[in-house]
Amino acid sequence: MFALVDCNSFYASCERVFRPDLRDKPIVVLSNNDGCVIARTDEAKALNIPMGAPAFEYKELFKKHNIHVFSSNYALYADMSRRVMNILQQFTPDVEIYSIDEAFLQFKGFENYDLQTYCIDIKCTVEKWTGIPVCIGVGPSKALAKVANKIAKKYKSKTKGVHIIDTEELRVKALKWTSIEDVWGIGRQHSRRLLAKGIDNAYKFTLNLTDDWVRKHMTVVGLRLKHDLEGRPTIQLEGTSTKKGIATTRSFKSNIKDYRHLTERVSTFADSCAEKLRSQNSHCNSMYVFINTNPHREDLNQYRRGMKVRLPYPSNSSITLSYFALFLLKHIYKSGYEYKKAGVVVGDITPAENYQIDLFNNENPKHKPLMQTMDYLTDKYGYPVTQIASRGKKRWKLRQQKLSPKYTTNFKDIITVK
Repeated sequence: MFALVDCNSFYASCERVFRPDLRDKPIVVLSNNDGCVIARTDEAKALNIPMGAPAFEYKELFKKHNIHVFSSNYALYADMSRRVMNILQQFTPDVEIYSIDEAFLQFKGFENYDLQTYCIDIKCTVEKWTGIPVCIGVGPSKALAKVANKIAKKYKSKTKGVHIIDTEELRVKALKWTSIEDVWGIGRQHSRRLLAKGIDNAYKFTLNLTDDWVRKHMTVVGLRLKHDLEGRPTIQLEGTSTKKGIATTRSFKSNIKDYRHLTERVSTFADSCAEKLRSQNSHCNSMYVFINTNPHREDLNQYRRGMKVRLPYPSNSSITLSYFALFLLKHIYKSGYEYKKAGVVVGDITPAENYQIDLFNNENPKHKPLMQTMDYLTDKYGYPVTQIASRGKKRWKLRQQKLSPKYTTNFKDIITVK
């Protein structure tokens, strides 16, 4: 059996852990630069605050209903996530950390266990030790565990936060309840195609479509999903591995007109991607850069474009990645626009210690010891002592006007108990 453990309104729950006075109060957490809503408590959802709501448009509504608003405190959220995942690994050795607030568990050799009682124990332990509420869905496959988790969340009072699909009757009932748009792994394009064929729920997806049709129109990934929903576990747990892609994207505090300022931001993003690559001992082989104007400013001219390049050699050097990021930016940039967002995405990631050397075109060998020295200094002093020149002298900071203390990651912010 598989289980999906999902933290409820994770970012908002992290804020509540250290602010017990906010229990049962509506809370929203905003994205980078306090742009839009990315997390909501049930109380905020009841007030019709949609996910992705632009903060400036809902400012009066926040004030009217006394909704507590927080800037994203990623250091705190990452640390709380680590604590939750460490607890889960005490209940089974087979754990796949799926995202910052979700993990799949596999119960091998648990045939004689009462999984309902065991999962309630998991739930209570996580909540007691971290203060983070979770819901758990259990099923014979990962896809069914995902469906069970949605039911556990939707009907918390009835399920007590735990729902198990362990009979054919419960499987069919759950799939009929799940609309096709909500099926894990089925995106908008496939949803439209399936709805056009009259497939409006997960049960019809498994019953009315042949394996050949699914393989042809949804590839082998869709076929595995179908088998998973039928109760035939096909999608297995993924072990800890390096990321397949790394992205650094930001919405700017204010619109950027000056090309030089834009180059500094893009260079900073490329440097950040390089640091993440080095931290997991990886190289990237491709890069994508994009820039966007603000779609909410209808009074301004709109423009968005991105471009991808295959690197001539694998790299995790800040110097190399910054060079290619600015090369791409030069080709997609257009003057006369006010840019609100940009990003750098590196892909085709491979292990750093194993790559093919080219006879004529290789990275400067001095980059490796230089990057190691820069990383060493950053680790030693806790902030980037040195940086590449293309980042500019200005230190760019996110707009975080409602940032909470870093309760668990900064000694200055540790709570004093009296």
